[in-house]
Amino acid sequence: MTVLPESGYTPSVEDRASLDAWFAAYDAASARRDIDRMADMAVFPLNLVSDDSRGDGCGAQWTREQFIDTMSQVMGDRGDETISFESTRTPVFLSPSVAVVFTDSTMAIGTDERHLRYADILVRRGDTWAFQTMVQSGWGDAMS
Repeated sequence: MTVLPESGYTPSVEDRASLDAWFAAYDAASARRDIDRMADMAVFPLNLVSDDSRGDGCGAQWTREQFIDTMSQVMGDRGDETISFESTRTPVFLSPSVAVVFTDSTMAIGTDERHLRYADILVRRGDTWAFQTMVQSGWGDAMS
């Protein structure tokens, strides 16, 4: 039996399909290392919640420029190596226009695999979703 959260909103099939389509487009932009397109899919200032190498929790807001700079360093120039993602996403819709999405993902770059667990808060404006908050451990040192 599926128990729905007490948000007062049950998502429609279209709600879930539109969110899945947004993530497919975002993953495709990531795979191409199209960081400008990735930034186009966000609302700035972008909120970040993480922890640092000391284990302290922290938060920050990034401008578009900070996002592009940091993601350029993270994604790196790895030549022709293909980036792929295999993700399981669990969205919790708080309303038709606000969703918290928990993701377990494997990112493969060439033969290197990284296992990721994170959450995003997305907002829908009109017919378009955009991420507004990223929550993932380990980013704190890059946020300062």
